[in-house]
Amino acid sequence: MFTLAFQFPLIAVLIIAGTSGQTVHTDSDRSGYVGTQVELRCNFANSKPPVKISQVTWQKSVNGTKQNVAIANPALGVSVLPVFKDRVKFKNPAVRQRTPSLEDTTIVFNNLKLSDEATYICEYTTFPAGNRESMVNLTVYARPMVQMSLSTPTIVAGSKDMKMTVATCVSANGKPPAVITWDTELDGEANTEEIRNPDGTITVRSDYILTPSREAHEQRLTCISTYNNDQQTENVVLKVQYEPEVSIEGFDGNWYMNRENVQLTCLADANPAVSSFQWRYLNGSMPNTAEQREETLIFKGPVTYEMAGTYMCDATNSIGTGSASVEVIITETPQPLSAAERVMGVLGWVIALGIILSIAVIVFMANRQQRKKQSETDSDSAGSSPARKKPSSFKKKPADDFQNQSQIYDKLPNSADCVNYHLACNKDGYPEQHSPPIQPPLTFLPQHSCTQSNTFTYPTPHGPNTSYTFPKEQYV
Repeated sequence: MFTLAFQFPLIAVLIIAGTSGQTVHTDSDRSGYVGTQVELRCNFANSKPPVKISQVTWQKSVNGTKQNVAIANPALGVSVLPVFKDRVKFKNPAVRQRTPSLEDTTIVFNNLKLSDEATYICEYTTFPAGNRESMVNLTVYARPMVQMSLSTPTIVAGSKDMKMTVATCVSANGKPPAVITWDTELDGEANTEEIRNPDGTITVRSDYILTPSREAHEQRLTCISTYNNDQQTENVVLKVQYEPEVSIEGFDGNWYMNRENVQLTCLADANPAVSSFQWRYLNGSMPNTAEQREETLIFKGPVTYEMAGTYMCDATNSIGTGSASVEVIITETPQPLSAAERVMGVLGWVIALGIILSIAVIVFMANRQQRKKQSETDSDSAGSSPARKKPSSFKKKPADDFQNQSQIYDKLPNSADCVNYHLACNKDGYPEQHSPPIQPPLTFLPQHSCTQSNTFTYPTPHGPNTSYTFPKEQYV
């Protein structure tokens, strides 16, 4: 008995040591979206010496209840339960062979469904070690469908205290639920709620509420649905109907007697558009010179005191009627320009002058640049072909004549030998057009003062003195 008591612990130690090498490896968590594919990995690490794998079973565990999904048996082959037959298969082809290899029994789920979310168990039956298993949690997500719409086809502006839902944004059948926010310049508020569906998905609905007004017309509303860090946007443009908002233009405060071409125009902001305009004169009957042409009231002829008074324009559409009035005052003479008008006039002239000067500077700079380019082109042409340049003809300059004249003048006799000529001395006289040649020429006369004399004296030659008197017709 004593010997047997020591043998049982020894056998237990041997069994533990021999079976400690067999393990099953799976991922702890896996996830996928509805309609996609996901793999559930399962690998068996055998011991040395290896144990015999009798069967591998995949099971689905929901709330403690297990359900077989797929089985691989070396003798019986592979079988998948009818519920999963069209969507589950073993990934490794060796599992389906006649002599299978069962170390890798990963299964593939196709076309995931929300009902596939569960805990899956990969169980190995071995001999003589017994069963080994591992579990993986599968989470199935559902992308929501986002849709946005106007709450009503017709939004009519009403009183400031009347609020209404103008648009609705829905993120339907999401798992987990989406988060809806709004992007707009409108001054409204959002009302959001979550609806849990029987299949485990959640629908999020958000209503945008505001007071309809003309300011909200043509404004954009954007719904932003955020799901697992992904964003989807939908937007609408509000169409708000409102009665006309009316204003009158044309009276500038300077209608004076006998002024021509004056008129009043009724301006209306409305949706839908104005269907009719009506002008009224609140001081009695409409002046005879006034004629209505749709939204314009035209006054024929010059301005008279009869045109003075209050005029009202009524604009009507399918929502309602809007009105505006203006009081026309007639003066005897034109009103002087106000300080603001004078300043605007001066500014207008300054701006116009600045524009003109700018254009002039641009034209000047363009012409200057063009001339510069032309000059550079001519210089390049002249430098590239000097042999073709024709020699310029010699032209005597006035300075050359002056120098020659000086040389000739140096050769003239001195003042003692010069003649007294009436033209050179008397600046008030002029020679006749066809006077006979005079020796020496008048151009070469000395620049010394001469006495008034009618006698020209040449240098004294060898011999008796002789004199010559110019004919009288040479003097003026």
